[in-house]
Amino acid sequence: MLVNFLASRKIISFYGCALQMFFFACFADAECLVLAAMAYDHYAAICNPLLYPALMSRRLCISLILLAYFSGGMTSLVHVSLTFRLPFGGSNVVNHFFCDIPPLLALSCADTHINELLLFILCGSIQASTFMVIFVSYFCILMTVLSIKSSGGRSKTFSTCASHLLAVTLFYGTLLFMYLRPTTSYSPETDKVVAVFYTVVFPMFNPIIYSFRNKDVKNALKNLCGKKCIFK
Repeated sequence: MLVNFLASRKIISFYGCALQMFFFACFADAECLVLAAMAYDHYAAICNPLLYPALMSRRLCISLILLAYFSGGMTSLVHVSLTFRLPFGGSNVVNHFFCDIPPLLALSCADTHINELLLFILCGSIQASTFMVIFVSYFCILMTVLSIKSSGGRSKTFSTCASHLLAVTLFYGTLLFMYLRPTTSYSPETDKVVAVFYTVVFPMFNPIIYSFRNKDVKNALKNLCGKKCIFK
């Protein structure tokens, strides 16, 4: 996207487009699985703190990361293989910031129902399964938090999960809108705006969201707000 903003000729090769789609789809699917692993990590830390070293061992963490990227790579390879076997006899202008699946399916002059169905099944299964892991993990966390008698303890526990919940909401909301719908409802202009959010805006906010748990960052923000108030 940044290259397109600066380039005078916004051109990408056929194989370059396939490679771009592969890496994007791989990282998007992997992020869903990583967010689910983070939810399980919070569950282990809050609901079973004494067993946390055993439940979240270094070996398991590495295995979860490798599994996330392996699964993302496999599903992405399926999408790329089927998408780029379609005939593209008409326009070669991709009305998007990058090579994504919906805008390329819209360019094909063949029947894309199988691609749409596969997109729905694969993306739906990954998003549904990871969402269920997140939902069950946070349900158990909620039950544990409600059993804490101290209001301070409950507040501290909720603040631990708040940043992750916000990241999950932003990421899953845009993915559900983009990929779990038929291409008949595809709107290039709307989808380009949404794509800017989940490829640029939300990832840019992630470090800020997770930094709110840091006391130094909180104190710096308080000092900054205090200075602005005094200046006014």
